[in-house]
Amino acid sequence: MERTMTVRDLCALHTQLLDSDIQILENLSTNLPLIADLNKANVFIDCPVREGKHAIVVAEACGHSVKSVYDHPVVGKFAYEAFEPAVFYVLRTGKDMFVNRALTQEGAMVQQSVVPIKGECNRVIAVLIMEKVIHEEPVSFNQFDRQDQQNSLVPEFIEESIFLINNHNRLVYTNPAAINLVSEICLTDCVLGESIFDYFPGFADVLTSKEDILMKEMNIGKKIIQIKKFHLGNKNSNETFIIIRDLTELRDKERELISKSVAIREIHHRVKNNLQTVASLLRLQMRLGAPEESKPHLLVSLNRVLSISSVYEIILASSQVDHVDLLELIRKIGDMIVHTEGQARQCLRIEYSGELHSIDSDIGISVALVVNELIHNCVKHAFKEGTEGNITVCLKKDGPELELQVRDDGIGYSPAVKPSLGLDIIRMTVENDLDGEFSIQRIKEGTLASVRFPYKR
Repeated sequence: MERTMTVRDLCALHTQLLDSDIQILENLSTNLPLIADLNKANVFIDCPVREGKHAIVVAEACGHSVKSVYDHPVVGKFAYEAFEPAVFYVLRTGKDMFVNRALTQEGAMVQQSVVPIKGECNRVIAVLIMEKVIHEEPVSFNQFDRQDQQNSLVPEFIEESIFLINNHNRLVYTNPAAINLVSEICLTDCVLGESIFDYFPGFADVLTSKEDILMKEMNIGKKIIQIKKFHLGNKNSNETFIIIRDLTELRDKERELISKSVAIREIHHRVKNNLQTVASLLRLQMRLGAPEESKPHLLVSLNRVLSISSVYEIILASSQVDHVDLLELIRKIGDMIVHTEGQARQCLRIEYSGELHSIDSDIGISVALVVNELIHNCVKHAFKEGTEGNITVCLKKDGPELELQVRDDGIGYSPAVKPSLGLDIIRMTVENDLDGEFSIQRIKEGTLASVRFPYKR
Protein backbone atom coordinates (compact mmCIF):
# COMPACT_ATOMS: atom_id res chain seq x y z
CA MET A 1 0.00 0.00 0.00
CA GLU A 2 1.40 3.41 -1.00
CA ARG A 3 2.21 5.72 1.91
CA THR A 4 0.35 9.06 2.01
CA MET A 5 2.66 12.04 1.48
CA THR A 6 2.90 14.28 4.54
CA VAL A 7 3.37 18.06 4.65
CA ARG A 8 7.05 17.51 5.42
CA ASP A 9 7.43 15.04 2.53
CA LEU A 10 5.91 17.44 -0.01
CA CYS A 11 7.89 20.43 1.25
CA ALA A 12 11.15 18.47 1.14
CA LEU A 13 10.49 17.41 -2.46
CA HIS A 14 9.26 20.67 -3.94
CA THR A 15 10.24 23.67 -1.78
CA GLN A 16 13.23 25.39 -0.22
CA LEU A 17 11.65 26.03 3.17
CA LEU A 18 13.60 26.00 6.42
CA ASP A 19 12.93 23.24 8.92
CA SER A 20 11.31 25.78 11.25
CA ASP A 21 9.00 26.92 8.41
CA ILE A 22 7.92 23.34 7.71
CA GLN A 23 7.17 22.90 11.43
CA ILE A 24 4.84 25.93 11.29
CA LEU A 25 2.98 24.38 8.34
CA GLU A 26 2.75 20.99 10.06
CA ASN A 27 1.25 22.61 13.16
CA LEU A 28 -1.24 24.61 11.08
CA SER A 29 -2.25 21.56 9.03
CA THR A 30 -3.47 19.80 12.18
CA ASN A 31 -5.98 22.64 12.66
CA LEU A 32 -7.24 22.71 9.07
CA PRO A 33 -10.34 20.54 9.78
CA LEU A 34 -11.39 22.94 12.53
CA ILE A 35 -10.87 25.96 10.23
CA ALA A 36 -12.84 24.21 7.48
CA ASP A 37 -15.76 23.45 9.83
CA LEU A 38 -15.81 26.99 11.16
CA ASN A 39 -15.99 28.49 7.65
CA LYS A 40 -18.09 25.71 6.07
CA ALA A 41 -15.63 25.56 3.20
CA ASN A 42 -12.66 23.78 1.69
CA VAL A 43 -9.32 25.02 3.07
CA PHE A 44 -5.83 24.39 1.75
CA ILE A 45 -2.17 25.23 2.35
CA ASP A 46 -0.21 26.01 -0.82
CA CYS A 47 3.58 26.45 -0.93
CA PRO A 48 5.69 27.90 -3.76
CA VAL A 49 7.85 25.29 -5.49
CA ARG A 50 11.64 25.62 -5.85
CA GLU A 51 11.45 26.90 -9.41
CA GLY A 52 9.01 29.64 -8.38
CA LYS A 53 6.67 29.08 -11.34
CA HIS A 54 3.90 27.15 -9.56
CA ALA A 55 2.61 26.33 -6.10
CA ILE A 56 1.86 22.92 -4.61
CA VAL A 57 -0.97 21.88 -2.30
CA VAL A 58 0.57 20.41 0.87
CA ALA A 59 -2.57 20.09 3.04
CA GLU A 60 -6.35 20.20 2.63
CA ALA A 61 -9.56 19.83 4.65
CA CYS A 62 -13.29 20.16 4.07
CA GLY A 63 -16.02 21.20 6.48
CA HIS A 64 -18.28 18.34 7.62
CA SER A 65 -21.48 20.24 6.88
CA VAL A 66 -20.68 21.07 3.23
CA LYS A 67 -20.01 19.10 0.08
CA SER A 68 -16.38 19.27 -1.03
CA VAL A 69 -15.53 21.40 -4.04
CA TYR A 70 -13.39 18.50 -5.27
CA ASP A 71 -14.24 14.94 -6.28
CA HIS A 72 -10.70 13.73 -5.55
CA PRO A 73 -7.93 14.73 -3.09
CA VAL A 74 -5.70 17.53 -4.40
CA VAL A 75 -2.73 17.28 -1.99
CA GLY A 76 0.37 17.04 -4.17
CA LYS A 77 -1.34 18.78 -7.12
CA PHE A 78 0.13 21.95 -8.64
CA ALA A 79 -1.65 25.32 -8.69
CA TYR A 80 -0.97 27.65 -11.63
CA GLU A 81 -0.97 31.45 -11.56
CA ALA A 82 -3.13 31.68 -14.69
CA PHE A 83 -6.00 29.95 -12.88
CA GLU A 84 -5.41 31.09 -9.29
CA PRO A 85 -3.90 34.60 -9.52
CA ALA A 86 -4.87 35.51 -5.95
CA VAL A 87 -2.64 32.73 -4.54
CA PHE A 88 0.45 34.07 -6.29
CA TYR A 89 -0.39 37.71 -5.52
CA VAL A 90 -0.44 36.87 -1.80
CA LEU A 91 2.78 34.80 -2.05
CA ARG A 92 4.58 37.76 -3.66
CA THR A 93 3.15 40.66 -1.63
CA GLY A 94 2.10 39.15 1.71
CA LYS A 95 -1.26 40.97 1.45
CA ASP A 96 -4.67 39.36 2.01
CA MET A 97 -7.06 38.71 -0.91
CA PHE A 98 -10.73 38.05 -0.22
CA VAL A 99 -13.64 36.79 -2.35
CA ASN A 100 -11.91 36.27 -5.69
CA ARG A 101 -12.86 33.86 -8.45
CA ALA A 102 -10.53 30.99 -9.27
CA LEU A 103 -10.51 27.82 -11.36
CA THR A 104 -9.84 24.64 -9.39
CA GLN A 105 -7.59 21.72 -10.39
CA GLU A 106 -10.79 19.96 -11.53
CA GLY A 107 -12.03 22.83 -13.67
CA ALA A 108 -14.72 24.20 -11.33
CA MET A 109 -15.23 27.91 -10.68
CA VAL A 110 -15.01 28.77 -6.97
CA GLN A 111 -15.03 31.76 -4.64
CA GLN A 112 -11.57 32.00 -3.12
CA SER A 113 -10.02 33.93 -0.21
CA VAL A 114 -6.28 33.81 0.49
CA VAL A 115 -4.13 34.95 3.44
CA PRO A 116 -0.34 34.66 3.88
CA ILE A 117 1.43 32.27 6.25
CA LYS A 118 4.67 33.78 7.54
CA GLY A 119 7.81 32.19 8.95
CA GLU A 120 11.08 33.56 10.26
CA CYS A 121 11.90 37.24 9.58
CA ASN A 122 8.26 37.83 8.59
CA ARG A 123 8.86 35.99 5.28
CA VAL A 124 5.85 34.57 3.41
CA ILE A 125 6.37 30.79 3.26
CA ALA A 126 2.91 29.65 2.13
CA VAL A 127 -0.73 30.70 1.84
CA LEU A 128 -3.92 29.58 3.57
CA ILE A 129 -6.79 29.29 1.07
CA MET A 130 -10.55 29.05 1.63
CA GLU A 131 -12.76 27.98 -1.29
CA LYS A 132 -16.54 27.81 -1.66
CA VAL A 133 -18.66 26.73 -4.60
CA ILE A 134 -20.18 29.49 -6.74
CA HIS A 135 -23.86 28.52 -7.05
CA GLU A 136 -24.61 29.70 -10.54
CA GLU A 137 -24.89 28.00 -13.91
CA PRO A 138 -21.66 28.27 -15.88
CA VAL A 139 -21.97 30.07 -19.17
CA SER A 140 -21.32 27.88 -22.21
CA PHE A 141 -18.25 28.87 -24.14
CA ASN A 142 -20.27 28.33 -27.31
CA GLN A 143 -21.10 32.00 -26.83
CA PHE A 144 -17.76 32.61 -28.54
CA ASP A 145 -19.39 31.62 -31.82
CA ARG A 146 -18.03 34.01 -34.44
CA GLN A 147 -21.56 34.93 -35.54
CA ASP A 148 -22.19 36.49 -32.10
CA GLN A 149 -20.23 39.70 -32.53
CA GLN A 150 -21.12 41.16 -29.14
CA ASN A 151 -19.93 38.14 -27.11
CA SER A 152 -16.83 37.56 -29.26
CA LEU A 153 -15.59 41.12 -28.89
CA VAL A 154 -13.31 40.43 -25.88
CA PRO A 155 -11.45 37.36 -27.21
CA GLU A 156 -11.01 39.09 -30.59
CA PHE A 157 -8.66 41.60 -28.91
CA ILE A 158 -6.77 39.14 -26.67
CA GLU A 159 -3.15 38.69 -27.72
CA GLU A 160 -3.06 35.01 -26.69
CA SER A 161 -4.23 32.44 -29.22
CA ILE A 162 -7.57 30.89 -28.21
CA PHE A 163 -8.78 27.54 -29.51
CA LEU A 164 -12.08 25.89 -28.53
CA ILE A 165 -12.30 22.23 -29.55
CA ASN A 166 -15.04 19.62 -29.19
CA ASN A 167 -14.75 16.09 -27.81
CA HIS A 168 -13.50 14.93 -31.24
CA ASN A 169 -10.60 17.42 -31.05
CA ARG A 170 -12.06 19.50 -33.89
CA LEU A 171 -11.94 23.29 -33.90
CA VAL A 172 -15.14 25.02 -32.82
CA TYR A 173 -13.74 28.53 -32.38
CA THR A 174 -10.48 30.38 -33.01
CA ASN A 175 -9.73 34.03 -32.33
CA PRO A 176 -7.63 36.18 -34.73
CA ALA A 177 -4.44 35.55 -32.73
CA ALA A 178 -4.96 31.78 -33.14
CA ILE A 179 -5.51 32.15 -36.89
CA ASN A 180 -2.29 34.16 -37.18
CA LEU A 181 -0.36 31.59 -35.10
CA VAL A 182 -1.46 28.71 -37.36
CA SER A 183 -0.58 30.74 -40.45
CA GLU A 184 2.87 31.62 -39.07
CA ILE A 185 3.84 28.16 -37.82
CA CYS A 186 2.06 25.85 -40.29
CA LEU A 187 2.06 28.15 -43.35
CA THR A 188 -1.59 27.32 -43.98
CA ASP A 189 -5.06 28.68 -43.22
CA CYS A 190 -6.84 27.75 -40.00
CA VAL A 191 -10.20 26.15 -40.83
CA LEU A 192 -13.01 25.52 -38.32
CA GLY A 193 -14.06 21.89 -38.21
CA GLU A 194 -10.55 20.60 -38.85
CA SER A 195 -8.69 18.54 -36.23
CA ILE A 196 -6.28 20.55 -34.12
CA PHE A 197 -3.75 17.75 -34.69
CA ASP A 198 -3.63 18.74 -38.37
CA TYR A 199 -1.89 21.93 -37.22
CA PHE A 200 -0.22 20.87 -33.98
CA PRO A 201 0.51 17.11 -33.88
CA GLY A 202 2.55 17.62 -30.70
CA PHE A 203 -0.61 18.54 -28.75
CA ALA A 204 -1.59 14.86 -28.42
CA ASP A 205 0.02 14.50 -24.98
CA VAL A 206 -1.70 17.66 -23.75
CA LEU A 207 -5.19 16.68 -24.90
CA THR A 208 -4.97 13.04 -23.84
CA SER A 209 -3.85 14.00 -20.34
CA LYS A 210 -6.38 13.09 -17.65
CA GLU A 211 -5.77 16.40 -15.90
CA ASP A 212 -8.74 18.74 -16.29
CA ILE A 213 -6.38 21.68 -15.97
CA LEU A 214 -2.90 21.62 -17.44
CA MET A 215 -0.20 24.16 -18.22
CA LYS A 216 2.83 23.16 -20.24
CA GLU A 217 5.71 24.82 -22.07
CA MET A 218 6.94 23.31 -25.33
CA ASN A 219 8.89 24.08 -28.51
CA ILE A 220 7.29 24.21 -31.95
CA GLY A 221 9.90 24.88 -34.60
CA LYS A 222 11.78 28.00 -33.54
CA LYS A 223 9.00 29.13 -31.22
CA ILE A 224 8.62 28.52 -27.49
CA ILE A 225 4.96 28.44 -26.46
CA GLN A 226 3.01 28.04 -23.24
CA ILE A 227 -0.16 25.93 -23.47
CA LYS A 228 -2.99 26.26 -20.96
CA LYS A 229 -5.73 23.67 -21.23
CA PHE A 230 -8.89 23.21 -19.25
CA HIS A 231 -11.95 21.07 -19.79
CA LEU A 232 -15.42 22.63 -19.96
CA GLY A 233 -17.59 19.74 -18.92
CA ASN A 234 -21.16 20.67 -18.00
CA LYS A 235 -24.67 19.80 -19.07
CA ASN A 236 -24.49 22.19 -22.04
CA SER A 237 -21.06 21.37 -23.44
CA ASN A 238 -18.18 18.92 -23.46
CA GLU A 239 -15.43 21.06 -24.89
CA THR A 240 -11.81 21.87 -24.23
CA PHE A 241 -10.42 25.37 -24.05
CA ILE A 242 -6.78 25.91 -25.14
CA ILE A 243 -4.89 29.17 -24.73
CA ILE A 244 -1.45 29.51 -26.34
CA ARG A 245 0.99 32.25 -25.46
CA ASP A 246 4.12 32.88 -27.51
CA LEU A 247 7.05 32.99 -25.07
CA THR A 248 9.85 33.15 -27.67
CA GLU A 249 10.69 36.82 -27.18
CA LEU A 250 10.37 36.54 -23.39
CA ARG A 251 12.73 33.54 -23.22
CA ASP A 252 15.25 35.33 -25.48
CA LYS A 253 15.23 38.29 -23.11
CA GLU A 254 15.61 35.97 -20.12
CA ARG A 255 18.66 34.34 -21.70
CA GLU A 256 20.10 37.80 -22.38
CA LEU A 257 19.51 38.80 -18.74
CA ILE A 258 21.11 35.58 -17.51
CA SER A 259 24.19 36.29 -19.64
CA LYS A 260 24.41 39.81 -18.22
CA SER A 261 23.89 38.47 -14.69
CA VAL A 262 26.76 36.02 -15.13
CA ALA A 263 28.99 38.86 -16.37
CA ILE A 264 28.03 41.09 -13.41
CA ARG A 265 28.71 38.29 -10.91
CA GLU A 266 32.10 37.70 -12.51
CA ILE A 267 32.92 41.40 -12.10
CA HIS A 268 31.84 41.26 -8.44
CA HIS A 269 34.02 38.20 -7.94
CA ARG A 270 37.08 39.95 -9.38
CA VAL A 271 36.49 43.09 -7.31
CA LYS A 272 36.19 40.98 -4.16
CA ASN A 273 39.41 39.15 -5.01
CA ASN A 274 41.23 42.44 -5.63
CA LEU A 275 40.05 43.83 -2.29
CA GLN A 276 41.16 40.64 -0.55
CA THR A 277 44.58 41.07 -2.18
CA VAL A 278 44.81 44.63 -0.84
CA ALA A 279 43.80 43.35 2.61
CA SER A 280 46.47 40.64 2.44
CA LEU A 281 49.12 43.24 1.55
CA LEU A 282 48.08 45.36 4.53
CA ARG A 283 48.29 42.35 6.86
CA LEU A 284 51.72 41.50 5.48
CA GLN A 285 52.88 45.07 6.03
CA MET A 286 51.65 44.95 9.64
CA ARG A 287 53.53 41.73 10.35
CA LEU A 288 56.82 42.41 8.63
CA GLY A 289 57.63 46.04 8.13
CA ALA A 290 55.39 48.39 10.08
CA PRO A 291 56.48 50.25 13.24
CA GLU A 292 54.34 49.49 16.28
CA GLU A 293 52.90 53.02 16.30
CA SER A 294 51.69 52.57 12.67
CA LYS A 295 49.92 49.25 13.16
CA PRO A 296 46.67 50.69 14.62
CA HIS A 297 46.34 52.97 11.58
CA LEU A 298 46.98 50.07 9.19
CA LEU A 299 44.38 48.01 11.06
CA VAL A 300 41.78 50.77 10.57
CA SER A 301 42.55 50.85 6.82
CA LEU A 302 42.38 47.04 6.71
CA ASN A 303 38.89 47.03 8.24
CA ARG A 304 37.71 49.65 5.76
CA VAL A 305 38.85 47.48 2.87
CA LEU A 306 37.27 44.37 4.41
CA SER A 307 33.99 46.23 5.02
CA ILE A 308 33.72 47.05 1.32
CA SER A 309 34.71 43.47 0.46
CA SER A 310 31.86 42.22 2.67
CA VAL A 311 29.34 43.75 0.25
CA TYR A 312 30.63 41.59 -2.60
CA GLU A 313 30.91 38.49 -0.43
CA ILE A 314 27.22 38.75 0.51
CA ILE A 315 26.17 39.35 -3.12
CA LEU A 316 28.14 36.34 -4.35
CA ALA A 317 26.69 34.15 -1.60
CA SER A 318 23.10 35.07 -2.49
CA SER A 319 20.94 34.57 -5.56
CA GLN A 320 20.66 38.31 -6.21
CA VAL A 321 22.89 39.88 -8.84
CA ASP A 322 23.39 43.40 -7.56
CA HIS A 323 21.60 43.70 -4.21
CA VAL A 324 22.75 43.07 -0.67
CA ASP A 325 20.89 42.38 2.56
CA LEU A 326 21.64 45.35 4.78
CA LEU A 327 21.16 43.67 8.18
CA GLU A 328 23.41 40.77 7.17
CA LEU A 329 26.04 43.27 5.98
CA ILE A 330 25.91 45.19 9.28
CA ARG A 331 26.24 41.98 11.31
CA LYS A 332 29.21 40.79 9.24
CA ILE A 333 31.09 44.09 9.63
CA GLY A 334 30.28 44.47 13.34
CA ASP A 335 31.43 40.95 14.22
CA MET A 336 34.63 41.46 12.23
CA ILE A 337 35.55 44.70 14.03
CA VAL A 338 34.76 43.41 17.51
CA HIS A 339 36.83 40.30 16.78
CA THR A 340 39.87 42.04 15.27
CA GLU A 341 40.03 45.28 17.26
CA GLY A 342 38.38 44.14 20.46
CA GLN A 343 39.77 40.62 20.70
CA ALA A 344 41.85 41.61 23.72
CA ARG A 345 38.68 43.02 25.28
CA GLN A 346 36.67 39.89 26.00
CA CYS A 347 34.11 41.97 27.88
CA LEU A 348 32.76 43.74 24.75
CA ARG A 349 29.38 42.59 23.41
CA ILE A 350 27.51 43.64 20.26
CA GLU A 351 23.84 43.01 19.44
CA TYR A 352 21.76 43.63 16.31
CA SER A 353 18.07 44.23 15.69
CA GLY A 354 15.86 45.14 12.77
CA GLU A 355 14.21 43.71 9.67
CA LEU A 356 15.80 42.42 6.49
CA HIS A 357 16.11 45.11 3.79
CA SER A 358 17.64 44.55 0.37
CA ILE A 359 19.51 47.52 -1.08
CA ASP A 360 21.53 48.25 -4.20
CA SER A 361 25.19 47.23 -3.91
CA ASP A 362 26.39 50.81 -4.62
CA ILE A 363 24.45 52.04 -1.58
CA GLY A 364 25.67 48.98 0.33
CA ILE A 365 29.31 50.03 -0.14
CA SER A 366 28.60 53.47 1.33
CA VAL A 367 26.66 51.98 4.25
CA ALA A 368 29.50 49.50 4.84
CA LEU A 369 31.98 52.36 5.26
CA VAL A 370 29.65 54.21 7.63
CA VAL A 371 28.96 51.11 9.75
CA ASN A 372 32.67 50.34 9.91
CA GLU A 373 33.50 53.81 11.26
CA LEU A 374 30.61 53.93 13.75
CA ILE A 375 31.37 50.54 15.33
CA HIS A 376 35.13 51.19 15.22
CA ASN A 377 34.57 54.43 17.19
CA CYS A 378 32.59 52.52 19.83
CA VAL A 379 35.25 49.82 20.21
CA LYS A 380 38.15 52.28 20.22
CA HIS A 381 36.90 55.27 22.17
CA ALA A 382 33.74 54.46 24.16
CA PHE A 383 35.16 52.12 26.81
CA LYS A 384 38.06 52.35 29.19
CA GLU A 385 40.53 49.47 29.19
CA GLY A 386 39.23 46.50 31.17
CA THR A 387 35.64 47.73 31.51
CA GLU A 388 32.62 45.88 30.25
CA GLY A 389 30.79 47.33 27.27
CA ASN A 390 27.67 46.85 25.15
CA ILE A 391 27.14 48.02 21.59
CA THR A 392 23.67 47.89 20.04
CA VAL A 393 23.05 48.30 16.31
CA CYS A 394 19.44 48.86 15.22
CA LEU A 395 18.14 49.11 11.65
CA LYS A 396 14.55 50.24 11.13
CA LYS A 397 12.37 51.63 8.36
CA ASP A 398 10.66 54.96 8.93
CA GLY A 399 8.39 55.75 6.00
CA PRO A 400 10.51 56.21 2.86
CA GLU A 401 13.74 56.25 4.90
CA LEU A 402 15.97 53.77 6.68
CA GLU A 403 17.45 54.71 10.04
CA LEU A 404 20.61 53.11 11.38
CA GLN A 405 21.34 53.63 15.08
CA VAL A 406 24.57 52.63 16.83
CA ARG A 407 24.38 52.95 20.60
CA ASP A 408 26.97 52.22 23.28
CA ASP A 409 26.96 52.44 27.08
CA GLY A 410 30.49 53.84 27.30
CA ILE A 411 31.95 57.09 28.59
CA GLY A 412 29.85 59.26 26.27
CA TYR A 413 30.57 61.48 23.28
CA SER A 414 31.98 64.95 23.89
CA PRO A 415 31.38 67.66 21.25
CA ALA A 416 34.57 69.33 22.46
CA VAL A 417 36.70 66.48 21.07
CA LYS A 418 38.55 67.54 17.91
CA PRO A 419 37.15 66.19 14.62
CA SER A 420 38.50 62.81 13.54
CA LEU A 421 39.02 61.24 10.14
CA GLY A 422 36.40 58.60 10.99
CA LEU A 423 33.66 61.15 11.70
CA ASP A 424 34.63 63.10 8.55
CA ILE A 425 34.26 59.92 6.48
CA ILE A 426 30.84 59.27 8.02
CA ARG A 427 29.54 62.79 7.37
CA MET A 428 30.85 63.00 3.80
CA THR A 429 29.57 59.52 2.91
CA VAL A 430 26.12 60.06 4.43
CA GLU A 431 25.60 63.51 2.90
CA ASN A 432 27.20 62.99 -0.52
CA ASP A 433 26.67 59.29 -1.30
CA LEU A 434 23.52 58.43 0.66
CA ASP A 435 21.81 61.83 0.46
CA GLY A 436 21.02 61.44 4.15
CA GLU A 437 21.60 62.94 7.58
CA PHE A 438 24.02 62.04 10.37
CA SER A 439 23.83 62.96 14.04
CA ILE A 440 25.78 61.95 17.15
CA GLN A 441 24.94 62.87 20.73
CA ARG A 442 25.70 62.04 24.32
CA ILE A 443 22.84 60.24 26.05
CA LYS A 444 22.19 59.26 29.66
CA GLU A 445 24.26 56.11 29.35
CA GLY A 446 26.81 56.45 26.57
CA THR A 447 26.52 57.69 22.98
CA LEU A 448 23.90 57.44 20.26
CA ALA A 449 24.86 57.86 16.58
CA SER A 450 22.07 57.96 14.00
CA VAL A 451 22.12 57.82 10.19
CA ARG A 452 18.98 58.38 8.10
CA PHE A 453 18.84 58.01 4.31
CA PRO A 454 16.23 57.34 1.60
CA TYR A 455 15.37 53.67 1.09
CA LYS A 456 15.74 52.72 -2.55
CA ARG A 457 15.18 49.07 -3.41
